[in-house]
Amino acid sequence: MKYLHTMVRVSDVDASLHFYRDALGLELVRQFDIPAGRFTLIYLAAPGDHDAQVELTYNWDPEDLGGSRNFGHLAYAVEDIYAVCERLQAHGVTILRPPRDGRMAFVRSPDNISIELLQAGAPLAPAEPWTSMPNVGEW
Repeated sequence: MKYLHTMVRVSDVDASLHFYRDALGLELVRQFDIPAGRFTLIYLAAPGDHDAQVELTYNWDPEDLGGSRNFGHLAYAVEDIYAVCERLQAHGVTILRPPRDGRMAFVRSPDNISIELLQAGAPLAPAEPWTSMPNVGEW
């Protein structure tokens, strides 16, 4: 048995690619439009690690995606959690749970999917502005 991917539904392909690819830094692996089924599949993965992918499913007909709280979250190890959070902020993403401990942060996608970022290896030394930044909303 081999893990393939985790699927999340998205409501806006452009906003989702801006978040997952441009802000979060995932690589676009492949994308398929399926006219007969009226949906698009987009597969992304961490750079250099295409074994664990996230599949974004966009249904062409509008639908209510709900609160997404029952999904849980996607988790990614990152080389420098502070740099990743800075890049996300530069792309307009709110850091909901800042990496005050130099180890863990949470953000949400445009469709309210929770994304956990974990510092690879040992936590970084606590640093501002993260140390004094409060939590925002739910993560």
